[in-house]
Amino acid sequence: MTAMSWHAGGCHCGAVRFEAAMPAVVEAQSCNCSMCQKVGFVHVIVPESRFRLTSGADAITTYTFNTGVAQHTFCKVCGVKAFYRPRSNPDGWSVNARCLDDLSGIDLRIEAFDGQNWEAHGASLAHLSHESAHA
Repeated sequence: MTAMSWHAGGCHCGAVRFEAAMPAVVEAQSCNCSMCQKVGFVHVIVPESRFRLTSGADAITTYTFNTGVAQHTFCKVCGVKAFYRPRSNPDGWSVNARCLDDLSGIDLRIEAFDGQNWEAHGASLAHLSHESAHA
């Protein structure tokens, strides 16, 4: 099993805070879908067990569109999308690497993901929210 370390992050104003456990080498995606392209989201998908909201549940609002499966969460105060429940991984969370407090100790490997053609490529991300993906 790969060793995991907890990394803290949050929105711009600090109202929403989270932690995610990640290995030293992190596979991340830069997506070109209509949402991610506009907000500059860099996905680090983690299983449910490796994500925890540490503060700000009352400061979160949710936006859905298209199929309604993805739960796009935003801070009600500053509008930053620090994490969300993705359509590709409804059993996990996608953390925005840009919202982590400190990337030291993380080898972030960002790959392009063709979200504009999501139906053809979405399933390729499903393994990322499984514990065995990082074993």
